[in-house]
Amino acid sequence: MRDPDLPRLPDPRMIPVRTPTGWRDPPPATAERTADHVDDRFVRPFVVTAGRTVPVLDGLRIETLVQAPPSALSAPLRFEERTVVQLCLRPHSIAEIGVALRVPVGIAKVIVSDLVAAGHVTVRDAPELSTAAIERIRDLVRAL
Repeated sequence: MRDPDLPRLPDPRMIPVRTPTGWRDPPPATAERTADHVDDRFVRPFVVTAGRTVPVLDGLRIETLVQAPPSALSAPLRFEERTVVQLCLRPHSIAEIGVALRVPVGIAKVIVSDLVAAGHVTVRDAPELSTAAIERIRDLVRAL
């Protein structure tokens, strides 16, 4: 039984996440975070795609360019989809989208394919590199 003279701590489930509590220790703010510390804002990639790993649209490559019209911002979109649409008001590759969302490229492909299937973005292949451009890249890499 609880002692009536002691102050009662609030139920942690009722405290907003962003409110500092004072009775819980905040996570370490240094770069020396321990390996067992879990960031509360981290969402596992399979949660974003509901466990799907295969995109609805075949043929998406990491260099495929994605573009969204400004009207797509008015659609009801989830957080990741809205971020992709805002980013792709100017064309971006799927690799760049994956970096912006901090997810693997496969997850970015699933998100983009869902947006294409819903009609919110369009995709087009990046232009092919000429043989001269490929040879120049090869020479520059060898020079490293």
